[in-house]
Formats: sequence, structure tokens, C-alpha cells
Amino acid sequence: MSLRRLYPYTDKEEVVLWMNTVGPYHNRQETYKYFSLPFCVGTKKTISHYHETLGEALQGVELEFSGLDIKFKDEVMQTTYCEIELDKAKRDAFVYAIRNHYWYQMYIDDLPIWGIVGEADENGEDHYLWTYKKLEIGFNGNRIVDVNLTSEGKVKLVPNTRIAMSYSVKWKKSDVKFEDRFDKYLDPSFFQHRVTNNLFKHLSWISQCIHWFSIFNSFMMVIFLVGLVSMILMRTLRKDYARYSKEEEMDDMDRDLGDEYGWKQVHGDVFRPSSHPMIFSSLIGSGCQIFSVSFIVIIVAMIEDLYTERGSMLSTAIFVYAATSPVNGYFGGSLYAKQGGRRWIKQMFIGAFLIPAMVCGTAFFINFIAMYYHASRAIPFGTMVAVCCICLFVILPLNLVGTILGRNLSGQPNFPCRVNAVPRPIPEKKWFMEPAVIVCLGGILPFGSIFIEMYFIFTSFWAYKIYYVYGFMMLVLVILCIVTVCVTIVCTYFLLNAEDYRWQWTSFLSAASTAVYVYMYSFYYYFFKTKMYGLFQTSFYFGYMAVFSTSLGIMCGAVGYVGTSAFVRKIYTNVKID
Repeated sequence: MSLRRLYPYTDKEEVVLWMNTVGPYHNRQETYKYFSLPFCVGTKKTISHYHETLGEALQGVELEFSGLDIKFKDEVMQTTYCEIELDKAKRDAFVYAIRNHYWYQMYIDDLPIWGIVGEADENGEDHYLWTYKKLEIGFNGNRIVDVNLTSEGKVKLVPNTRIAMSYSVKWKKSDVKFEDRFDKYLDPSFFQHRVTNNLFKHLSWISQCIHWFSIFNSFMMVIFLVGLVSMILMRTLRKDYARYSKEEEMDDMDRDLGDEYGWKQVHGDVFRPSSHPMIFSSLIGSGCQIFSVSFIVIIVAMIEDLYTERGSMLSTAIFVYAATSPVNGYFGGSLYAKQGGRRWIKQMFIGAFLIPAMVCGTAFFINFIAMYYHASRAIPFGTMVAVCCICLFVILPLNLVGTILGRNLSGQPNFPCRVNAVPRPIPEKKWFMEPAVIVCLGGILPFGSIFIEMYFIFTSFWAYKIYYVYGFMMLVLVILCIVTVCVTIVCTYFLLNAEDYRWQWTSFLSAASTAVYVYMYSFYYYFFKTKMYGLFQTSFYFGYMAVFSTSLGIMCGAVGYVGTSAFVRKIYTNVKID
């Protein structure tokens, strides 16, 4: 049975209450089937539910029919729908859930509802179960626009007793429009852009100022870096060109006795193929694809309210990633061809499966732990097969198409300078000009431009918040790319000025080191901003944060390399080379 209501209800029509998952409040991803706790089910005939989207299945949505008899606009007084025969085992299960602050989630007409299982007394000795679900459903015309749950009927858990579970339904008219019914879930004390409650207006102003200040701070950083790069391009390079032009007028004797230094001296090696070109090309292609996916998904999220449908964001991301596979093949294949690579089929396979293998490998490891815990996050076998089919029959062929196009359209090594047959020795330089030092320091400024937004993104995923200000996310993505390109250009200029031509990997890794700082920030967030605990939640958190950080690093590295490559080609095109 589908949950998507594409048409209004009629009076007395059945309204289904779905029970989703239950789990500890502090561990959002550690969820279990609702009836894994010894709750009883109503007497109404069971309705089966199937996963409507791939995102639902991957996110552990486990909808089960509650068995409660609810009809549109038909009020129900408090009614007992089942009884729990509480033996010792069932009591222990409920006590464990109450001690760990278990919450459960339900759905009515796609609207989520949350409730708490029970509570303990002040001493923690006696435990009580909430037995009465008091539902208040708002309607506008023939549409459900609001649902509220009040838990009442606190009953002490005593072994070998019977506990009656009851519910009631009250219907009320509402002025909320159907298309605006999810606005109440956008926490007004979190982002503060759609505030309707006067109670939150003061907090709204403070939080909004923090968010805007972070954007303003990042914007000022962009202006500073663009100015710095402009100074290098306009002033420093102009002096370099003047000095090199003066050297051209000297005779050979004066030139040999002159003090030659700078980036011109490595013109015969600057376009030398990078070490490990196959891996390097695959990383650049994958990074370009991740950037394309990020850009498109954010645009879609700005246009469509993806947060209103379960798993829609993940489903959209998977679809867009598969559809943009030619981008990976084009950039990776063309770069590999420019660097003289001959084993292009192997490079194509590496590029196509680099990110899917990383994500699936992490998910496979966490899936073992989820299966051990019997958690709803355990990915079904059919979903695994579906993901493998997408990789083999969609991503791989599209990547092949992109690789062929890249090799044929832009795979010619049309460098502005010839590459010397013998590599030039790299002179000694100061320690802070070494590539390893540049790589470590290169990610600080890009991370500084996004770390405030990281807090909002982390909180939306790891806590009970909904992220919906995708305009901010787009702005932060643009700022991140500009900062990354500016930083890598500056780093590459100083590296080449020190007559070190190993700029390809340096530009990639200096930008990609942003991922290290993001992952370090995730440790701070875990220990100081959350109350997560347990093997499953900890593995889930650090596993997928590693995937997120690595993907972000590959994207930043590719953006940094592409920008730096254009800079390097530009400066060596404009200088006169013998």
C-alpha cells in the first residue's frame, strides 16, 4: 500500500497510522522496528508496506500497520485496542528502553509523529509506560494538514500484570494550507527563517545573525584571497615577465653569470606527467563528478521541498550521481590521455568504482554491526542487489561514454611548453616551502570558510533537525570553491618559484586536506555536541563521517587542481620560452 496521497480524503475514509521505528533518543541512527519492543497491535486487519524508494530502504524505514481504526473526520473516544500481558521478559525490555530514553516514530498521511515510550521516577527504581495515545488531527477541506500526539495514561511496570493500551482521535479544522503543512517541523529556534511563534523571535534573531555572520566572514575571506591572487597575477607576475624579458636581451655569457631563479626555470618540467597518473586522473574525475552532484542536488533541493518525503534526498543524490557518470569519465579520461596513459580501460574502471567502492565498503562494514544489533538500519539484500545493478548497468556504461568523449575531444597534450627528456633536479628550499608542509596548511582556509555551516549540516543529520536553507548551502559551496582555488594557486605559485615542479599532486592534496580538518571537527562534534554512545552508533557516525570527509576532500582537490591547472597554463603561455 502506498503512503503518497495524490488525492483528497472522503468522509469516513480509512486513515492509516503507520508505526515506523523505535530507538534511543541520543542515537538517532540506532533504530529498531517498533514492534521489536513488546507492544501489542490493534485488531484491524494488517496492511503490508513496501519500500517506495531506494532512499527509504537505505535509511532503515520500517513501516508497520498499527492496527488502529481511524477514519477521516470520525472522532474516536478513548478506546482500548489491545492488552499487553507483562511477563518478566517484556518488563525487562520496556525497562531497558525507558532507561535509554527510547522514542518511537509514527506516520499519518506522511506526517511524522514522535512519542516517548515511558519514564522513570526520580530515584530510577520504578518505571512507567505511557499507554494512552491521544491523537489530534487537523484538516483543511479534505486534506490532513496537522497531527499532534499527547502521551497519557502512565502505568507502572509490574511483572505478571495486564496493561491496556488505548487511543483516541479528535479532528479539528485548520487554516494551514496543504502545501505548508511541513513548516511546523522546520524548527524555528534552529535556522530562524520562517518564524511564526513569538516565543522564538528573540532566539530567531540571534541564530540568524550567527548564520549570516558566518557567511559574511567567509565572504570577506573570499575578497581577501581574490585580492591576494590578483596581486600575484597582476603585480608579481608582471615583475617576473619584465625580468624574464630583460634576460632575453642578454647574451649567453651574461645570462650564465646572471642570477636566474623563479618559475620560468622549470618550464621544461612543469607539464611533466604526475606520478601515478592513473590514480590521479581517477581522483580528478571523481572529484568533478562529486562537485556536479552537489551542485545539481542543491539546486533541486532549492526548487523542491525534498524534506517532505522520506528518503527523497538520498534517492535524488543516487539518481544524480548515476546520471553524471559521464562527467567522471570525461575529466578523468581526458586528463589520463594528456599525461600519456595507455591503459585507459583500467583507469575508467578505477574512476567509475572509486567512490561507490568506498561508500559500499563502509556501508557493508556497518551493515554487519546493524545485523548483529537487529537494527532497522540493516540494508536488505534486495537493496544491495539494486545498488550493485546501478553501478554495473548505469554508472559503468555512462562512465565509458564519458571516457571515450574525453579522450577524443580533449585528450591531446597541447601544453604551451615542451617537456624535457631528463627531469630537472629540484633544488633545496626552506622547510615551509616543502610540498608536505604546503599540503598540511592548504586546507585551513577552506575549512575556515565552511566550518560554521558544518555545524548546521551535522546537526540536521545527526540530531532531530531538518535542514532546508539550501540557498545558504549553495552560497557556501561557491565560497568554498573560490577559496580553494585561490589557496591552491597561491601555494602553487610559491612552489614553482622555488623551482619545484611537483605541483599536480601538491595542488590536489593541499585542497583535499580540508577533509582532514572536517574529520577532526567531527570528533569535536561527537564528544562535545552529542550524547551518542554504543558500538553501533559510534561506528555509524565515524564510518559515514569518514565517507563524507573523503568525498569532500576529493571534490575540493579536483576543484583546486582544475583552477590551478588553468593558472599554470596561463602564466607559461604568456612567457617567452627558448
